[in-house]
Amino acid sequence: MSGFNYRIAVEPVADRIRVHIGGEVVADSAGVLVMHESYMPSQFYFPKSDVREGLLAPSPFRTFCPFKGTAHHWHLQLPNGTVENKAWSYEAPLTEAGPVGGYVAFYPDAVEDLSCDGPLPEIKPAPIGDSPLIHWVLTRAWTCETPGELTEQLAQHLLAIGMPIWRLMINIWTLHPELAGQRITWARDREGVVESDTPHGILHTPAYLNSPVRHVSEGLGGVRQRLDIDDPEFRFPILTELRSNGGTDYVAMPLPFSDGQFQTLTLATDHPDGFSTATLGQVFPVAFTLGRFYEVLTLRRNATDLFDTYLGKRTGRQVLGGLTRRGDGQNIRAAIVFCDLRDSTALAVSLTRQAYLDLLNTFFECAVEPIHARGGEVLKFIGDAVLAIFPLDEGQEDEVAGAAACERAWGSAQEIIARVAAAPARPGCPAMQCAIGLHFGEVTYGNVGSPKRLDFTVIGSAANVAARLSEHCKALEQPLLLSAEVAGRVSADLRTLGSQSFHNVADDVEVFVMANVDFG
Repeated sequence: MSGFNYRIAVEPVADRIRVHIGGEVVADSAGVLVMHESYMPSQFYFPKSDVREGLLAPSPFRTFCPFKGTAHHWHLQLPNGTVENKAWSYEAPLTEAGPVGGYVAFYPDAVEDLSCDGPLPEIKPAPIGDSPLIHWVLTRAWTCETPGELTEQLAQHLLAIGMPIWRLMINIWTLHPELAGQRITWARDREGVVESDTPHGILHTPAYLNSPVRHVSEGLGGVRQRLDIDDPEFRFPILTELRSNGGTDYVAMPLPFSDGQFQTLTLATDHPDGFSTATLGQVFPVAFTLGRFYEVLTLRRNATDLFDTYLGKRTGRQVLGGLTRRGDGQNIRAAIVFCDLRDSTALAVSLTRQAYLDLLNTFFECAVEPIHARGGEVLKFIGDAVLAIFPLDEGQEDEVAGAAACERAWGSAQEIIARVAAAPARPGCPAMQCAIGLHFGEVTYGNVGSPKRLDFTVIGSAANVAARLSEHCKALEQPLLLSAEVAGRVSADLRTLGSQSFHNVADDVEVFVMANVDFG
């Protein structure tokens, strides 16, 4: 450990010490203990029997120290009112802090004066040395590119300093419509780390509600619990499970993010002696720095997830890749899908707001999933309509690629129609119907808008033709119309309705419909 020696030392004070608060002596004792701890100023602990009767009122507030245990806090009941959480005690301290068990200490900002029959002991931190773990965190941890890599390297460095970790877990909250967070687990008997997602639903289960992760995440402090004792302070089910599997000691500590959220680092060991102050003393000081590294790496994932959700995978990658200025973009060829919900105005009037929103979301689900399944990109929801593209990849300008894009668009349209038809009818509401226009052509794919409010979309006459075809579906009471540019590229039984003139479209458009359609 390169001379690193985080330590706690407790010793008696030779002389009587008095605590002055509110203009009076509130503690007077010849049995004071002083604790010296690395990184921390020395602290005086008073026997409760030497504290003025009626001064201390128990508080539900707790704080966590992986070396001393859980601190119970006390309000001070003074003549001019109660001052909250200005004293603490360790009712069941860990080994190194054992002598101060049941003693009480006062926060320095609450103490007006300390008087002593002799000189007060010098207040200074206990000495420390160099730590290879701290050195890695400060000089190399920043090179990790993913939370998984950072977790794997953290585990290896903990082993290198002699910490007998059996299991290490990182829990991180994320921004995702379906997932609440990410869990990264390292285990001694397994190579590498396992990354898993935490669905939102788990937050309402007993497994989470009765977990150390919830305790830490809600800002209640950390947890340190020996597992091989008969009367533990914490009774989380996971601790019972770890104990039954041979665990002897457990730590859960916060990894704070800059937005105030607390992520969680947990450590478990099956070593007979549990965790030592010397090794835990190297982890605790770097937790805040590790929190910042995890935050940076998590922000990248959050940004990707949110861009995928709100912009689509292809578009989100374009923006994250640097296409962020107005006018940035490119001309592409694509099959274009414009899918609209028919009779939506009447539905919005006849249904309650919530019922209409439920209906609209069902329709969007019917439309979006078939498009995504075939590699399409949903660009936006326009009121009650979906605009999507099946673009040719860069350099794919041949007819084979164009035909493949049109086939995917055609296949998605067929599935959308089937899904909409199969959607269960709502009481008092007509069955959903869709209107889909398919076209193939060149569009500009990029940023449009004002300098400070941009939209990444497609513009051009080809997109307009797809929208007009969708609109024409309603006039013909058909679910799907195709342009000649799509009809000529798909292997489907179609028939032409001839050339049609559309509003704001310069040239007539030859319109195709499925061959089995009967207009009566």
